[in-house]
Amino acid sequence: MNVCKDFLVIGSGVAGLTFALKVSEFGSVGILTKDVLEESATKYAQGGIASVMADDDSCDLHARDTMEAGRGLCREEVVRIICKEGPARVRELIGLGAKFDRVHGKDYHLSREGGHSKSRILHATDLTGWEIERTLIDAVREKPNIEIFPHHMVIDLITRAKVDPSVTPGSGEDESLGLYALDTKTKKVKTFLSKVTFLASGGAGKVYLYTSNPDTATGDGVAIAYRAGVKIANMEFFQFHPTCLFHPQAKSFLISETVRGEGGLLRRKNGQTFMEKYHPLGCLAPRDIVARAIDFEMKQSGEECVYLDMTHIEGYRSRERFPNIYKTCLRFGFDMSKEPIPVVPAAHYMCGGVVVDINGQTNIRGLLASGEVCCSGLHGANRLASNSLLEGLSLSHRGVAKAASLLGRSGSLENFKNKIPKWDSGNAVDSDESVVVSHNWDEIRRLMWNYVGVVRSDKRLQRAERRIKLLLDEIQEYYWNFKITKDTLELRNIAITAQLIIQGARLRKESRGLHFNLDHPEKDDVNWKRDTELQDTTARLITMNMKKTPSQ
Repeated sequence: MNVCKDFLVIGSGVAGLTFALKVSEFGSVGILTKDVLEESATKYAQGGIASVMADDDSCDLHARDTMEAGRGLCREEVVRIICKEGPARVRELIGLGAKFDRVHGKDYHLSREGGHSKSRILHATDLTGWEIERTLIDAVREKPNIEIFPHHMVIDLITRAKVDPSVTPGSGEDESLGLYALDTKTKKVKTFLSKVTFLASGGAGKVYLYTSNPDTATGDGVAIAYRAGVKIANMEFFQFHPTCLFHPQAKSFLISETVRGEGGLLRRKNGQTFMEKYHPLGCLAPRDIVARAIDFEMKQSGEECVYLDMTHIEGYRSRERFPNIYKTCLRFGFDMSKEPIPVVPAAHYMCGGVVVDINGQTNIRGLLASGEVCCSGLHGANRLASNSLLEGLSLSHRGVAKAASLLGRSGSLENFKNKIPKWDSGNAVDSDESVVVSHNWDEIRRLMWNYVGVVRSDKRLQRAERRIKLLLDEIQEYYWNFKITKDTLELRNIAITAQLIIQGARLRKESRGLHFNLDHPEKDDVNWKRDTELQDTTARLITMNMKKTPSQ
């Protein structure tokens, strides 16, 4: 079955929905999401969206804070453009119906988070992401030329290089023609063709054992882009959120940074505060510093967690400002207005990814990207709190003009669409060994947590690299022998994404931002004040053959 659209959008968070909504003015749009439309990392964003909305703030200050957090690796032009255009993008959201909290029904209530010099975080209590997601979904559903394909998981991109032997994958001549996707309900593989493909598939927190991310965050976008020859960079910079609820049934429920912004303090079990030892901003230091401080304190004391204390603040500020967090903690037996809550760091945000320019364009024509999947230069070596939703809005908006201009390009899709092979499973059979998938999945996540976590070393990274190569060989064999499922696709994607994180960490011989190596504890601006681009490595050579089409 072939589906033809002018634009294909992979992902249904703030980046994908913003692009789909705006680009629908220029042609037909298909949105593919591997779960229901509402399920995305955006939905779970608690804190808010950073934007200059107060008279005592400025875009220059926002840009300065962003670049300070990014530890010298931000692209200044990108930072300044996104910070400057942010207020207009937020007002567009408000125009669509998004309701952010106000003070006495007038001015917006602006919170402050770690690394920000001003209060500039707009929020809808502690469910900001869902308010934005709801607003965009309502708007998208009103567009008759947008078709939604829930429960469709992308297998691989289709580029010109796959049907034209004269074109090298990822070269200047390569361009996007569409993709193969598995309908996880019918188990059928469909071919989607398009003039422009927009990658907004989110992050990869499930690569780690403990994460604040939803189950959909398995690094799919980075992996499928990498297999197609797209440039990937800065994968070693994986942000660990300092404060996730420590409880065996909580699945690392996120405790928003705005809790500390409202006065919450981090304490050891004995009640002592500790962040003042690590940074002048104390509990409002940038996330990388707070996460490492907690990690060090836990290892030094042998305790399983630290504690976030709001008990010195009026109880209503816990209950009314953070209703969802308050209710969730109460469900697990913690009343945050009366007792400190146990917290630990967990994998939260991927600051590297698919390399794009300020308009979201990758090195493959007709393939654009936005949101957590991309490496735009906004975050550098560490993302400033609440800049993620802002990036998704701004970069997707800028991508619309670029995408619209590509509709008129000389038609490779028309020239090659009859040469695009249908999906063929070959001799693959149904698997009766699903335990292999679950075992490998668990092993990858554990080795990443133990060897490539908050603090790293050369020896740990070497061990991780050796093991991930063996796992990739096992996964390749399994992939060839058995029919694909959502589980096998996710498994190979987290394996490839894990290897890219490891390779980036192995290459960078310094400590900067989110990457801290005990064997290279100092920042090295002479040799490493640059991006870590990953190209032509073992992972690509292995996975380029992981396709079941007649051409194979």
